[in-house]
Amino acid sequence: MSAGALGGGHGDRLRHRVYTLLEGGRAGGFWAGLVQGGLIFLIVTNVAAYVLQTVPAYGRQYFAQFDAFEYFSVAVFTVEYLLRLWASPEDPLVGDGRPFRNRFRYALRPMMVIDFFAIAPAYVQIFMPFFDLRLLRLVRLLRLLKIARYSPAMSTLAHVIASERRALFGTLLLLLCSVVFAGAAMHAAEGGVQPEKFGNIPGAMWWAIATLTTVGYGDAVPVTVLGRLIAGATMIVGLGLFALPVGIIATGFVQEIHRRDFVVTFSMLARVPLFKDFDAQVLNEIMQHLRAQSVAPGGIISVRGEPATAMYFVVSGEVQIQLHDRRLFAGAGDFFGERALLQEQVRRATIIAVKPSRLLVLSSEDFASLTDKYPKLRERIQEESGMRGAPQRTSETAA
Repeated sequence: MSAGALGGGHGDRLRHRVYTLLEGGRAGGFWAGLVQGGLIFLIVTNVAAYVLQTVPAYGRQYFAQFDAFEYFSVAVFTVEYLLRLWASPEDPLVGDGRPFRNRFRYALRPMMVIDFFAIAPAYVQIFMPFFDLRLLRLVRLLRLLKIARYSPAMSTLAHVIASERRALFGTLLLLLCSVVFAGAAMHAAEGGVQPEKFGNIPGAMWWAIATLTTVGYGDAVPVTVLGRLIAGATMIVGLGLFALPVGIIATGFVQEIHRRDFVVTFSMLARVPLFKDFDAQVLNEIMQHLRAQSVAPGGIISVRGEPATAMYFVVSGEVQIQLHDRRLFAGAGDFFGERALLQEQVRRATIIAVKPSRLLVLSSEDFASLTDKYPKLRERIQEESGMRGAPQRTSETAA
């Protein structure tokens, strides 16, 4: 483990609070949840306003209201964007060694790029009014993508697509080859009979795309026996080709969910030094009370100042403990959060994942019942948390 300076000034505490409000979500407590809920509501109502504005009756009647709401939304999203940039040094993946450079790198993150383009059209429209307003309004729909920041399902889907990109690219290549072959074959079979529809390969490829996707607009239909045979084969190939990416994404989605909600096993407890001397019966009971939690890099686990509701055991990965005056780290085999439970205190540190981390979570209620039933467990936790020489326990003094 290592430690670094954090700084304990008022500005740093305010920056830390802003970061937890914007990034904390459920782990950030009531106010962070309220901020998140408010931003989600504003995103949804923005998209609804964009859609309703295209209806002539609503667009004319409520023009002033739509404009006022747009100005208000841009102001809120701009403040949100600037606050995220200002508070970015609190992210353990960013740091505050080189403020300008690190904030620039933070601004290049995908979600921050989406946040930027969600507000940019409004400023382009103000300073460069000669731009096509229809295109600028279309870019405003990017605000809907902002909701991916708060939706685990959307972020999981994006991760699956990124991890399966090679397989998906392979299916796309197969689809393009099929379009070319089917278009060329139909041109050869029907080009002489229906030159206006199949007289060239690019025109026949439009038919191939419509047929492979099983849409079949009906504007081009083969009339020869050979053409119909080619069309039938194209339809069958299309069904198989479009089943491939669906199967790849569905399988990856299920695997990703299983990775996030991994099952607590006996071997996991064996990797936690705290439990090494307990017999199988006690370990089995402890295992029934533990909840698995996977945290992505930058994810907030708990927030300073919030009531202590659980203690955590690190199975894999690394987390950062942010104190008022320093930063500490905990890795596989470490645990944190027990001091607040033992002394019934609020959290004295914010815990953020530095790497993809798997945790075992023991709620305060289960902690109380287990330590009452097994005093040896309480003694072991108190002994381990009271140690000062062992590096893995340095985090326990404030979590």
